[in-house]
Amino acid sequence: MRYTFIFLFFLTILNSCKHKEIDPYFTIAFGSCNNQVLDNVLWNEIEKNKPDIWIWGGDIIYTDTEDMSFMQENYLKQKQDSSYSNFEKNVEILATWDDHDYGLNDGGNEYSKKNEAQQLFLDFLDVNKDDKRRNQEGIYYSKDYKIDNNNTLKVILLDTRYFRTALTPDTITQKRYKPNKYGKGTMLGEKQWNWLQNQLQNSTAKFNIIISSIQFLSSEHGFESWGNMPHEVDKLENLIIKTKAKNTIILSGDRHISEISKKEIKALNYPLIDFTSSGLTHSYTSYKGEPNKYRISDVVAEKSFGILKFNFKTNTVIMEMRGEKNKVYESVIQRYN
Repeated sequence: MRYTFIFLFFLTILNSCKHKEIDPYFTIAFGSCNNQVLDNVLWNEIEKNKPDIWIWGGDIIYTDTEDMSFMQENYLKQKQDSSYSNFEKNVEILATWDDHDYGLNDGGNEYSKKNEAQQLFLDFLDVNKDDKRRNQEGIYYSKDYKIDNNNTLKVILLDTRYFRTALTPDTITQKRYKPNKYGKGTMLGEKQWNWLQNQLQNSTAKFNIIISSIQFLSSEHGFESWGNMPHEVDKLENLIIKTKAKNTIILSGDRHISEISKKEIKALNYPLIDFTSSGLTHSYTSYKGEPNKYRISDVVAEKSFGILKFNFKTNTVIMEMRGEKNKVYESVIQRYN
């Protein structure tokens, strides 16, 4: 009788293990353009996807100001939002900023309150007072995630505001900006470029995820993008090649639309993808189309967020644009080496 009981006990455990659903994915959710005075109905939908981390891609709040008390009030408004505060308790959060949480529309290194704004941004993220970001210029940051004994994923958050020099207004066409003269200007500044090189050079990660608040591949629209400084586009591509960084994916925001762009680079054994997810509380609903020679998905002009599901056994990444009721608007699967 005793042996029968033991046998049934282990049989029960075996069957429970068989039927237990095991999630094979490491999941990143990300998004941008969140106005703190508008209702964000997506937090519950995002959480349904069981993300391991949430990444703010910029414009956490909209506060173009030099009044730091006003900026602080708006961060607190977002922080105290009940849906977000509940979400924050359950999901690890990383972030970079864009112009509207930086404090100046399309702003760069000329913004007079960037140091004060940096501290408020870090306060919002509950960053410790002894964290190195409290004393460095700019909010760039990286973190490694150990997936198992053999695999790591690295997240690299760039600061495309603090050091960025002037853009060139387009006074001829209806576009806002035209590319700078080749070689003129910097997107990241010397210190951040050196840091980024070190991050990629020393990365042992199977996937390297670079967060840029502005688009990298799409630039024909004439708004802010890396294409405003073509030499900086070349510099980042060459850096990825030179450092032999594995399976690099760029995540971006800013545009109030979502799309996926893809570029084949001869010296890379994988395509470079720029996944843009933008419009958490408001989107470009009047969108009528714009050129993007690298686009491989339809453009989503609805409120949406991005999902990336990494399968380290098959080296595939499922990239999804999702919205209200967790609806999938677009999905792209990319296999890596």
